[in-house]
Amino acid sequence: MTESTSVPKLADTIVLVHGLWMTPRSWEHWVQRYTDKGYKVIAPAYPGLEVEVEALRADPSPITALTMPGVVKHFEDIIGALDTPPILIGHSQGGVIVQILLDHGFGAAGVAIDSVPAEGVYVVPLSQVEAIFPILSHPSTRHDVAPFTPEQFHFAFTNTLTEEESQAACERYYIPAPGAFVWEGVLANFTPGHQSVYVNYHNDDRAPLLFLAGGADNIMPPAVNKANAEHYNKSKAVTHYYEFPGRSHYTVGQPGWESVADYALDWAITAQKSAAPAAV
Repeated sequence: MTESTSVPKLADTIVLVHGLWMTPRSWEHWVQRYTDKGYKVIAPAYPGLEVEVEALRADPSPITALTMPGVVKHFEDIIGALDTPPILIGHSQGGVIVQILLDHGFGAAGVAIDSVPAEGVYVVPLSQVEAIFPILSHPSTRHDVAPFTPEQFHFAFTNTLTEEESQAACERYYIPAPGAFVWEGVLANFTPGHQSVYVNYHNDDRAPLLFLAGGADNIMPPAVNKANAEHYNKSKAVTHYYEFPGRSHYTVGQPGWESVADYALDWAITAQKSAAPAAV
């Protein structure tokens, strides 16, 4: 008599994790595209940011109340309530949140797009310094919101777009970021002990992880994403890096976003199949 081992079912749910200076509205096109492919798609806001962009601009106090551990716990609660592990896709700060969630045992596969680096990545290209200098040059932002002017947003996020296109994206999606998150990311490598963006790079049991980088990204350049991915080299878990030439940090919304969305999903599906145990 032959025994059989059931092969785990592929994820039927996708959780999208937005980044800083953005809300779940930034995923609006991705939600529709993945829904049309038959997936249940969840794009949660960080806790307290469940209102519209315009309301957060008018009253940014919920932004300053955020903490990274609180945001991670919020997503763990959402994902833990699902029937089966989902595919996790995060952009920017959402990318490092996805890394943390995978390290904590959540998700069937993860994709980190233009990711903020986890603790231990020391690569800091000049364009990244220039992009966040408006925040770091004002220490008061550490305990307040960290705003961008439209011009600063254009350099950091939408440098491959025209000024008019960048202004339209800024008006549609932009909110100020929690300054504490920006400062914590910068200081993580210089503060004793594990910080809020720590992951265990040697975790052999986490789900597969893909890094997607934009070749023209100013605030999270490809060198940062590649260095982050290389920190996982000693783990037996699957880690992959891919770069889209000429794409900015706004890759989830700029023209051609469909190719990024499809690559992320196709890779996650293939990674799940490769990681699944064979039937006996």
